[in-house]
Order: sequence, then C-alpha cells, then structure tokens
Amino acid sequence: MVRTVLVVDDDDSIREITQLALEVVGGWRVIAASGGAEALVLADRHQPDAVLLDVMMPEMDGPTTFRHLRDGATTSQIPVIFLTAKVQVGDHRMWDDLAVAGVIPKPFDPMGLCREVSGLLGWTD
Repeated sequence: MVRTVLVVDDDDSIREITQLALEVVGGWRVIAASGGAEALVLADRHQPDAVLLDVMMPEMDGPTTFRHLRDGATTSQIPVIFLTAKVQVGDHRMWDDLAVAGVIPKPFDPMGLCREVSGLLGWTD
C-alpha cells in the first residue's frame, strides 16, 4: 500500500527535503502545500493518510490549520503530526489539547523521517 502524506511548510527547502525523504526512502506519495489555506483544499481533495504540518507559518499557523482540518467533514479524521523548530522540554503541553498524532522537531534526520512518522502513526507496512 502506498501511503499519501500532505506536507505543509512555508519554507521551500524544508518542503523539498521532506518530500524527497518520504518519496525516496519511504516510497510514499507526497502532496505539498506552502500554507494552511492551500493545505485545507489539498487535504479535502486528496484525503491523505497523514499530514505533516509546520507550526510557525504566516497567515494561518499550524494549530489554526489543524483546527480547520478537525472541523472539516472530510478531513476530521486525518492524523496530523506537527513539524517544528520550537520544541523544548515542556513545549508539548501547548499541543496536548489538540490531540495531534505527534511532534517531530526540526531539524530532523531525512533518512529516519519515514520511520519516525510510521512509529507515531502505528503504521507497520
């Protein structure tokens, strides 16, 4: 089964590295968005298996995008993992009430990203 992952990040280089890591290492299909509004449209249209969502973005940040995904009839059950450079001890508390599937700190290891995502989501294939 080929997994489809929506990668949302306003930084072009992070989006490209993430996409390459997931496609080349994991063999997954990747859809990329540069912001929250675009992500909402793409998530509704493509129904990805998961969303990797940057926390800090202009216009619509990650937590706001996450809430809109949860409010959508077709996107409410898609698991979301936050990608953020702003993770320190105790920082996870700010996302505890959002019920995200996990948080991956940036910078991340591109070669281990698929394994990390699979572990957070309980994917075994």
